[in-house]
Amino acid sequence: MKQKHITIKHIPAMLWGEESNKLYLYVHGKLSRKEDAEGFAKLAAEQGYQVVSFDFPQHGERKEENTPFDIQTGVEELSIIYEYITARWHQISLFATSVGAYFSLVAYQEHSFDQCLFLSPIVNMERLIQNMMMWTNVTEEELKQRRIIPTNIGEVLDYDYYTYVKEHPIKKWKTKTCILYGSKDYLQERATVEEFAEQCSCKLTVLEGSEHYFHTKEQLEALEQWTKENL
Repeated sequence: MKQKHITIKHIPAMLWGEESNKLYLYVHGKLSRKEDAEGFAKLAAEQGYQVVSFDFPQHGERKEENTPFDIQTGVEELSIIYEYITARWHQISLFATSVGAYFSLVAYQEHSFDQCLFLSPIVNMERLIQNMMMWTNVTEEELKQRRIIPTNIGEVLDYDYYTYVKEHPIKKWKTKTCILYGSKDYLQERATVEEFAEQCSCKLTVLEGSEHYFHTKEQLEALEQWTKENL
């Protein structure tokens, strides 16, 4: 399909599809990159959408950057992207995955999109960090004193990150939203996702047996079908 490499200020991005006044912003999660939007972009193009995807720091073309991949940077860069796309497209929707969904929830609380699709979203980061502290036997007081604590699960606990999360709770979400969630997602409990979906009137689809990362043939087929049904 048609694709074009663009730069939005300092952020490398891709524009997918034929010219249209309808756009989906694709926000990737951890360990992903802008090129991973291709499958979604093909499905969106069939419905007349263009797609913009981009690389967060430490991902894709920016893998060697020292800029942190954290909530503060995520919100700042999503604001840059939003300014760019709203100046060029009239009908804008959002697709976001995992922590990319969380960044979007914080960055775009005051905005509304035509539609939103979330895949395996983190909807309560405070809860996730508290779970990580429990899994690694780190107390909040210990984190406050040490500020940054590497863990044996491949993540880093950061007190400043945790403080920001607590000070910026997700209080509202105004966009019509569909969520696809795996029943065995260990990063965000089902009850947490169900509570968010109820509070924000989201359409929640639970794929039984799937974990946070959709990667098997059956999971990818289910993702494709869900995407087609909700685009």
